Amino acid sequence: MGQNLILNMNDKGFTVVAYNRTTSKVDSFLANEAKGTKVQGAHSIQELCAKLKTPRKIVLLVKAGPAVDSFIDQLIPYLEAGDIIIDGGNSHYPDSIRRTAELESKGFLFVGSGVSGGEEGARYGPSLMPGGSPAAWPHIKPIFQAAAAQVEGEPCCDWVGETGAGHYVKMVHNGIEYGDMQLIAEAYDILKRGLGLPESEIADIFLTWNKGVLDSFLIDITANILKFNDDDGQPMVTKILDAAGQKGTGKWTAIAALDAGMPVTLIGEAVFARCLSSIKAERVRASKVISGPQKEEFKGDKKQFIDDLEQALYASKIISYAQGFMLMRETAKEQKWNLNYAGIARMWRGGCIIKSVFLGDITSAYTKTSDLESLLFDDFFNKAVHKAQPGWRRIIAQAVLWGIPTPAFSTALAFFDGYRSEVVPANILQAQRDYFGAHTFRVVPGKENAKLKAGEDIHINWTGRGGNVSASTYSA
Repeated sequence: MGQNLILNMNDKGFTVVAYNRTTSKVDSFLANEAKGTKVQGAHSIQELCAKLKTPRKIVLLVKAGPAVDSFIDQLIPYLEAGDIIIDGGNSHYPDSIRRTAELESKGFLFVGSGVSGGEEGARYGPSLMPGGSPAAWPHIKPIFQAAAAQVEGEPCCDWVGETGAGHYVKMVHNGIEYGDMQLIAEAYDILKRGLGLPESEIADIFLTWNKGVLDSFLIDITANILKFNDDDGQPMVTKILDAAGQKGTGKWTAIAALDAGMPVTLIGEAVFARCLSSIKAERVRASKVISGPQKEEFKGDKKQFIDDLEQALYASKIISYAQGFMLMRETAKEQKWNLNYAGIARMWRGGCIIKSVFLGDITSAYTKTSDLESLLFDDFFNKAVHKAQPGWRRIIAQAVLWGIPTPAFSTALAFFDGYRSEVVPANILQAQRDYFGAHTFRVVPGKENAKLKAGEDIHINWTGRGGNVSASTYSA
């Protein structure tokens, strides 16, 4: 990605200096991919800094964690006040909050920027999500917005917010990516194991979906994957071991959601689905001793079923994005970030892994109502989910009857039903907590009496054998 981003910026008229601690890679790059360009090379950090104009703008594309801090420490002796260090890796946002404070205290500026789009995006236009020291933005804006993907004449890059906001938004982007990928995998499983369709036919279904509301990068590449055959004519995807890897950003998103107390259930289930896939040997043993329902041939309307599945995927995707934006909203309050949600959706419309037509609708929703509480309150998405509901429910019901797991589809519908419920059974939970631990509860307004007062934390001696002293109330 580093090499491709350098070539991208060179194409846009900027002079870039390349450095790698393995200096032979620099020489090879200049002699091959960068031959005939204005790209310059450096064989030491000192030479790199000496060749850059002030304020220096140095982009690090290294492994997240200690490697970033190590390079920053090596750079500092050769920098001047006002110079800008940009971390373009997938760093955890608390590290970016810390690095912003540390570097600003020394007179430097720091930017933690999400970079999405993989190698191809880096070369021809990624989605860039910079945040950190606001004073750095005017200096890097022309470079970043020129190098970024362009959609309808607008760059897929804008200033996200202070301190760790850039890497936070990239983290949520990656979490949503986990959810999108899991939903697509479940749709494939339903078509494969449920309807018994071959990969070539499933690919054609995905291509059809890609012309409608599900038009997206991930649907497109999944169709291409399903059409790709090995030398023996068998679909390559059927030869890939069903044990998924992960690098942590989805897990970080799920942990951030738990810390914020936000029900980002779909991303959480997508992470757990990868965890379940990874215990392959145990699943093989379980398949020998645990039986499920007998698979029956589908006798219904196949076209209607496929249309239902398209709507189920669309509705579940809406829920995933609604949850992701709810999480960003909550964390923005805690961190005092002024996030531009329409701008974030706009940045994701091109260059990145979750790019889709769908994001244009999210941009419109937040442009119309900048403080929108939930995507489900927007007329467009509200109508879309209600239209999808019947097919969404039929798909999940049929998958349950078949014994095909749909953790992402199912949790999306469960969230939807919970979110639209004025009353949920948490009263039972609070009664249980007070019964065994004197954790107290609050009374429903309008149901107060001499013992039950509104707005107070109340403990009841449920058995006559307990005490009247309650535990302190707090949220962990």
